[in-house]
Amino acid sequence: MRIINSPFAIFHFQFSNGTVLKSLLKVSIPIIFLIIGCSASSYPPLDVVDKVDIQKYIGKWYEIARLPFSQQEGCSCTTAEYEIIDLTTLRVINKCIKEGELDDANGKAFVVEGSNNAKLRVQFFWPFRGDYWVIELDEENYQYAVVGTPSRKYMWILSRSPKMDGQIYNTLIEKSKAKGFDVSKLIKTQQDCNQ
Repeated sequence: MRIINSPFAIFHFQFSNGTVLKSLLKVSIPIIFLIIGCSASSYPPLDVVDKVDIQKYIGKWYEIARLPFSQQEGCSCTTAEYEIIDLTTLRVINKCIKEGELDDANGKAFVVEGSNNAKLRVQFFWPFRGDYWVIELDEENYQYAVVGTPSRKYMWILSRSPKMDGQIYNTLIEKSKAKGFDVSKLIKTQQDCNQ
């Protein structure tokens, strides 16, 4: 079994043999503890943007940088695409190149009630959901976004294009640092693939 992650994939499993239940149990128990231990209420408040216009947010995003996440080790050319399913649910399609091959994960993102669409819960494997909070956003043109988790352990800088202006990137890093993220650990994503 292999776990894959990208900016919006917290859990996605690929099973390569018939040991599904055994593999599932090995992974499920630690994940349950991770979710319980990462409850948003046990961290200092994390400010999100005032609102997200889902119609403007849908489409393709390129990962520019991220904080370390073991399931994304070795990933390059990481993207996430969003499509509307209904008023409170989005389809999420994550892709990256890993070991020379395309890895993809399909899931859903659910709008958190009362968040003006700035907080989502993503799900790639039932019943587990992870936080996806939009903490910075180009509110006029939706050309960049920063997504993070209340624990400050995970963060992604996203752009509509594979490259980001250096001044914008540095500004987003400073704003993320001010929100308590350890930006010294940021990993820039290689985006030199034809996608």
